[in-house]
Amino acid sequence: MPTTSLLDAIRAIVGDRGLLTDSTDTAPYSEDWRRLYQGRTSAVIRPATAQELAEVIRLCAETGTPVVPQGGNTSMVGGAVPNEDGSELVVSTARLNRIRDLDPTDMTLTIESGVTLKAAQTAAAEAGCLLPLSISSEGSAQIGGVLAVNAGGNNTVRYGNARDLVLGLEVVLPDGTIWNGLRRLRKDNTGYCLRQLFVGSEGTLGVITAAVLKLASQPREVAVALCGVASPEAALSLFTRFQAHDPNAINAFELMSGLGMSFVLRHIPGAVLPLETSAPFYVLVELASPRPNAGLHAMLEQVLEQALNTAIVQDAVIAASDAQRAAIWRLREEHSEAQKREGASVKNDVSVPVSKVPAFIRQATATCEALIPGIRVVPFGHMGDGNIHFNLEQPAGSDAAWFLARDHAIMDAVNEVVQAFDGSFSAEHGIGRLKPYMMPDWRGGAELALMQRIKAAIDPGRIMNPGKVLP
Repeated sequence: MPTTSLLDAIRAIVGDRGLLTDSTDTAPYSEDWRRLYQGRTSAVIRPATAQELAEVIRLCAETGTPVVPQGGNTSMVGGAVPNEDGSELVVSTARLNRIRDLDPTDMTLTIESGVTLKAAQTAAAEAGCLLPLSISSEGSAQIGGVLAVNAGGNNTVRYGNARDLVLGLEVVLPDGTIWNGLRRLRKDNTGYCLRQLFVGSEGTLGVITAAVLKLASQPREVAVALCGVASPEAALSLFTRFQAHDPNAINAFELMSGLGMSFVLRHIPGAVLPLETSAPFYVLVELASPRPNAGLHAMLEQVLEQALNTAIVQDAVIAASDAQRAAIWRLREEHSEAQKREGASVKNDVSVPVSKVPAFIRQATATCEALIPGIRVVPFGHMGDGNIHFNLEQPAGSDAAWFLARDHAIMDAVNEVVQAFDGSFSAEHGIGRLKPYMMPDWRGGAELALMQRIKAAIDPGRIMNPGKVLP
């Protein structure tokens, strides 16, 4: 357990504002967003600089005290919560919240880890640029956590995952050393690409304190449509039509089930379906271009007219204003919150090849319905890159605790189907505390052994985020 003398030494480094020890203050840092895990910690450390954090980590390394790095605490897999025995200290990056540099010529943003993704997007937009990473929790998710889990999001089909936007990092290592890799170079072929070790490592190898991110051109024309389709197969056919027309224009291609949409309409105030009739599935497609007058609205009309004439699409609406675009996107972004309000759910963040998405949804649905009669299947997500959030809602009227007690059985059943389609059991949410037990089956042998050797080399004291990622 952290000693009083250790906490006193830490307070001397970060000051009173940088150390929370009262249980009322530390409680919000000890529970994950989904409330799957309720941990306990003696203190939450809130350093204001990378140097302060380095000094804190050095003390923790010397005393063998484990630390849990935490950003906005929006993890879907319990990756940022301490354990239940109170032995782990939480390190919050919230006060590392400065924008160090923004260069619209280099198209780079140098930013500290505690800045929220939304604030980073705003800063880029004010400079006439675009930070293309976009996720539902961007208002509270912080850059450090976003990179630590290699977040994906709505625009991955065009811009890639978080790691594809990272040029450089600053990281506090487990011994308290600061590695300054904040390079803005597009080409730098000088040995191992160390930054990619830390992107996606979920704080198990060090604490990201700052990053250099690639920016893109601000879109000057955006067009959004919501379409009702009969099946995932029809949605895939629509996607291939847009790809054939102009793949570079596709900014997002999101799939939603009719059941998931009904939850949003039921639980989210102000949510309205802008189509005349409901459908078994829905597609949100967004096109964008940095060129003004790119003809995106006409492109939407052309592709959707052909799709309507061939019965690929049942009904469609094209947003005519910014407000209508936002209203359509809200129907997609509120899916997680609506499911939370509907009842208990088991979440699966999986990916399969894009061409296999329809077959996967059908087979996984049949598997889950056979496992638990009455289970409500709510697939949605980023069909354009093959990442589907295959979520399962408790049967109507059933006991939530009974349902959640079967979460691993449900996840394992889904993952058997995912494995059959050569997919991944974690597409963008990471491993966290929820899924390390799956790693031997999926990444066993040489791959997992190499991960263990990297962990042992960088963090021999195993103080960084214990119990996450590796079994």
